[in-house]
Amino acid sequence: MPRKPIREPLWTSVDRYFGDLLAPSDDKLEAAVKANRKARLPAIDVSPLQGKFLQVLVQITQAKRVLEIGTLGGYSTIWMARALPKGGRIISLEFSARHAEVARANIHSAGLLSRVEIRVGPALECLPRLKASGAGPFDLIFIDADKENNPHYLRWALKLSHRGTVIVIDNVVRHGSVIEAKSSEPDVVGTRRCLEMMAREPRLSAVALQTVGVKGLDGFAMAVVLR
Repeated sequence: MPRKPIREPLWTSVDRYFGDLLAPSDDKLEAAVKANRKARLPAIDVSPLQGKFLQVLVQITQAKRVLEIGTLGGYSTIWMARALPKGGRIISLEFSARHAEVARANIHSAGLLSRVEIRVGPALECLPRLKASGAGPFDLIFIDADKENNPHYLRWALKLSHRGTVIVIDNVVRHGSVIEAKSSEPDVVGTRRCLEMMAREPRLSAVALQTVGVKGLDGFAMAVVLR
């Protein structure tokens, strides 16, 4: 008996519909994804719709100075760099020199390398140097790195922000594990502590939303700096 075709979840189909309609791919984006796969980078890039979301945030905030913590292969960087106004710039921090090399090539191929600076090394070492060098304050900060260090990244985001800065933290749902208060999983513990910090911090007005789509159950937290 022939097998019945496996149907993807409804939310995946809806996500693909929205993505095809509102965040269509192009040669440069597809080339970046293919290069990431060829280099065997982890397949954890933002989805096309999430990339477009970041792009629209840059446009809404009219951000000229963007900080990205976690470059991977530069897919999300390309989405944001395309939305920068004249003179705008992204500083992206990446732990892996190999990932940074792939990202630079992808961003160069997209014609955007003049708008992006990638700094290599542990973010918690790069961030103090960034502050000491006078970089920032940043208008938009996107945190998408090792989740156990999210509380530390949030502290540095506040140090590198100004009133009105938007901070976005990706992957806060952890496939639902975020609700497990007794979890010892470092990514869950780090995510929960970060969310609790956002809730307590009087300088922030924050929200978190869960999403479903091509990446399954996911979600992000977002905050604006009030003062």
